[in-house]
Amino acid sequence: MRKQSSVEKADTEEPPNNSPVRGKIERVTIAKTFGPVVNLEEHVHPDWWRNIFNALYLKTDGDVVEDPNITRKEIDIFSNLLHLSSQERILDMACGQGRHVLELARRGFKNVEGIDQSHFLIEKAKKDANKENLFVTFKEGDARQLPYPTDTFDVVMILGNSFGYFENARDDIKVLRDVGRILKPSGRILLDITNGDYVRKNYQPRSWEWIDKDYFVCRERSLSSDGSRLISREVITQTDKGVIADQFYAERLYTQQGMIQLLTEAGFTNVCANCEITPDSQRNQDLGMMANRILFTATLHKEWTYTNGKKHEQVKNVVVLMGDPSIKDVVKPDGSFDDDDIYTIDQMKNALHQIPGRHFTFLDHHSTMMADIRKRAGKVDYILNLCDEGLFNDARNELHVPALLDILRIPYTGAGPQCLAHCFDKSLVRGIAREMGIPIPAACWIEPDQTKIELACDFPVILKPNFADSSFGITAKNVAHNMEELLAAIKDVREKFGYNRQFLVEEYLTGKDLSVGIIGNPPNHIVLPFNEDAYNIPAGLPAICGYEAKWDPKSPYWDGVKSIQAEVPEATKKVMIDASVMLFTRLECHDYARFDWRLNGKGEPKLLEANPNPGWCWDGHLAKMAKYAGYSYSDTLRLILEAAEKRFGI
Repeated sequence: MRKQSSVEKADTEEPPNNSPVRGKIERVTIAKTFGPVVNLEEHVHPDWWRNIFNALYLKTDGDVVEDPNITRKEIDIFSNLLHLSSQERILDMACGQGRHVLELARRGFKNVEGIDQSHFLIEKAKKDANKENLFVTFKEGDARQLPYPTDTFDVVMILGNSFGYFENARDDIKVLRDVGRILKPSGRILLDITNGDYVRKNYQPRSWEWIDKDYFVCRERSLSSDGSRLISREVITQTDKGVIADQFYAERLYTQQGMIQLLTEAGFTNVCANCEITPDSQRNQDLGMMANRILFTATLHKEWTYTNGKKHEQVKNVVVLMGDPSIKDVVKPDGSFDDDDIYTIDQMKNALHQIPGRHFTFLDHHSTMMADIRKRAGKVDYILNLCDEGLFNDARNELHVPALLDILRIPYTGAGPQCLAHCFDKSLVRGIAREMGIPIPAACWIEPDQTKIELACDFPVILKPNFADSSFGITAKNVAHNMEELLAAIKDVREKFGYNRQFLVEEYLTGKDLSVGIIGNPPNHIVLPFNEDAYNIPAGLPAICGYEAKWDPKSPYWDGVKSIQAEVPEATKKVMIDASVMLFTRLECHDYARFDWRLNGKGEPKLLEANPNPGWCWDGHLAKMAKYAGYSYSDTLRLILEAAEKRFGI
């Protein structure tokens, strides 16, 4: 980095047309300017680096970090120095907007990843990867505590002068030691940092340059009081608005010998100061700390890390929790597991056994499940929680399974108890969505003893039990075209399932019936291609994917509802994806989730439900959406496992 800085105040605005990113973006604004400053160092925040990597950074440094020719030339140099292989697992630490990671992926590297503390830059990296259909992984994280397992990477690169930001110099050694932890034996590191001796002798105390026709930046620089850091100030001006940022930052200056000593102290060997590089900037005005950089390479010689007497890279022990086929399940048509259920379980087990590096044990006896789990505490790496039936096959008890695992401090896949409790309540999710500005159908609430109904919309409407799973209690009769049909539907559901149930009466939407699938954890997630439930049913039947479509082979819905890959306008798709990802985070979903939507007659999307830990079966909506993206059923389960492993650092 050469010009980044600390922040006075964060805000958002729509970027200009020539900005690298369209849409709402983070930028830096200020409430005041400081005027003449005698001591720059006094104005530097200790964590100046935390909030400033945003749209203005891509402007001030865009002549280097947004120039694809510079990136290509740098990757040529780095590849030759490290003798990179396309099969190696490579991490770009402090990757910014992912320019080096994406260039490696374009060249056929299959296992490249990037991590950076900036949410803005990681989001841009992911968007750029999606545009080019490049399958790379980006993650937010702190360089001092990397969220990766021990012995993971063949190569770690720290590029673009992204080292020496922390106020305490001991944090730099902490970074290098954690890099050593995640490197495999004989792993390599490459450091691309400014030449400290050159900067001390040649830095410009004052400079200014035009960024483009609308922006220019003025800079002041001085050495810190102990001479170890270069203190910089940037005053950025937009021609029609005046000063928009007045910001300060500090970067540690390492000599060639000082960097060699630091790498050696961190445990690296074969430390070498290689060539010096200077970017060929098209602006070619103030290159600052990017003007003269040294490339350091080193190797880490160590043994494979052992945990509990086993090599870290050996097989992970995973316990799979499932529903109990020996006890009643009220959701199923005859209250018990049938041949289709057993077949589904077998398909799941077969798919799991195809995933390398993991040993699976299956638990499905709920009467002894708590004791069985306790026995395995400390002996299992984590739990694959597929017990979406709930403890004792009661959907209201689904949250108790992760609650027990939290008490025992055993990591597990999927959502926690609070998320499951919230999402089991359809009305609560609607309220959260409304608060977030996410569109939902009009609806009203009906208490168990309520007889007078005031609708929030015109007929037709659909009646839904507020607390239910797997379309329980939703059939064709739940769609009502007048008050008489609605009262009959309420009476029918109460007689079948009890009089203590609360209901939602929602407007009945007639557009496409869509699902959005997410695997992974934002910002390091995958949004799967949308699914559409397409209806080929007798005239007069409402187009809904209810209980009959999922559980009754004799119903016309059984063969009349087919899943197809949805075709949705890009603007509509963006609304649905953005809202689903926001809800994923807000509701504290983990690893995978499904969000059900429906379009109204005008083609406008409305959120129906949020489904953490959605159906995992081989022919379920999530598996179908993953198949549209080219993932097998085994791949889908593997992605869920890997998401949890990354989240817990397993």
